[in-house]
Amino acid sequence: RPAPDGVTLTLRVTPNAGADRIDGTELRDDGSAVIRVRVTAVPDKGKANAAVTVLLAKALGVPKSAISVVSGETARLKTIAVAGDPAVLAGRVEAFG
Repeated sequence: RPAPDGVTLTLRVTPNAGADRIDGTELRDDGSAVIRVRVTAVPDKGKANAAVTVLLAKALGVPKSAISVVSGETARLKTIAVAGDPAVLAGRVEAFG
């Protein structure tokens, strides 16, 4: 979703995965869409969130400091804010599939 200073993303994060990767979008039973993300990090003391931040920063071409967890700090479903040009970021998010 576009925001005034960037985009807001809803993620479904799977920790302890075999590799760090973005699996694309998934339509949930309630009709909402989420981006599936897998990270090798364990969900302990923010390690998985840090891995998600690094993965998204690389995929979106933004610094890690531009990414913040808005909600879902300890949950699999997270809302992430990414600061930057909304139009450019939206195009990069569309490439996730």
